[in-house]
Amino acid sequence: MTSLAYIPLFLFSLVISYFLTSYLAKKMKRVGITGKDVNKKDKPEVAEMGGIGFVGAFTGGVLLALALYTFGITALKINTLFVVAALLSILSVSYMGMVDDLISLPQWAKAFIPLLAAVPLVSVSAAGSTSMHIPFVGEVDFGLFYIFVLIPIGLAVASNLTNMLAGFNGLEAGMGIVIFSVMGLIALAHGNDDMAVLYIPMLGALLGFFLNNKYPARIFAGDVGNLAIGATLASGVIIGNLESAGAILMVPYVIDFFIKAWNGFPSTKWWGEIRNGKLYPVGGKVRGFAQLIMKLSGGISEKNLVLFFIGMEILFGLIVIALYL
Repeated sequence: MTSLAYIPLFLFSLVISYFLTSYLAKKMKRVGITGKDVNKKDKPEVAEMGGIGFVGAFTGGVLLALALYTFGITALKINTLFVVAALLSILSVSYMGMVDDLISLPQWAKAFIPLLAAVPLVSVSAAGSTSMHIPFVGEVDFGLFYIFVLIPIGLAVASNLTNMLAGFNGLEAGMGIVIFSVMGLIALAHGNDDMAVLYIPMLGALLGFFLNNKYPARIFAGDVGNLAIGATLASGVIIGNLESAGAILMVPYVIDFFIKAWNGFPSTKWWGEIRNGKLYPVGGKVRGFAQLIMKLSGGISEKNLVLFFIGMEILFGLIVIALYL
């Protein structure tokens, strides 16, 4: 079975990610690249930019797949041009995140640069499909509008959304694990190796990272990692022509976006005040989806808050499976 060919890619990415992020958890703290864990009572300093580890492991997994395919060692059927274009776009967005982690880019730059990062995908999509599958509607051909407008916007929006709903131990990795488990399953079921060769290594990489990022976190993903999660999802559904499936999985992030937009995209006080082991909105004001759950629940522990969002992502994942499997 072709699906068995993904096992070494998954394991490679998982193991490399775990050891890289374990190393970075110590190294980043030693050199002072840290951030405050604002959802803890004593606000401890935690290593930042752990995304470098799992993005590196993911990249290694994809390159391993391409090497095995090139030398005829695997049964996978990969469109090398599409996969390399997707990888270039993902790494471009991730690099922007790394720069932002170090020098804090302005908001307009974080919105604009991913549009440029879509150039590799735009370049190769002219030779691919310009249509999108929409549930209950079918295939809709958007022509050049798809190539020059929808692809760049899709990459920019997805990467920024996954960077916004973040900041709680295990949240980004946990939701990402659900996303790539679902999309990896869909890719395998559809026999789409171009999608699977992105999603399976990213799934393994996020699992390896999660072991160091779960509560209490030893390392944070940083923008370098958070942006890459959305960029990988977007790139995969673009080359696999399953954009609507990706859109469904982004619903929790979209809800968070609208709540934060209503509050002027707050850069501070988005976290929780901890009282008796539970998190409450700072000053009682809801500025994001996480604080809405804190308020509606009358206070919630960080662990349970993260489990809520992972559970919500599983719900939308089941919807995607029902529609596309």
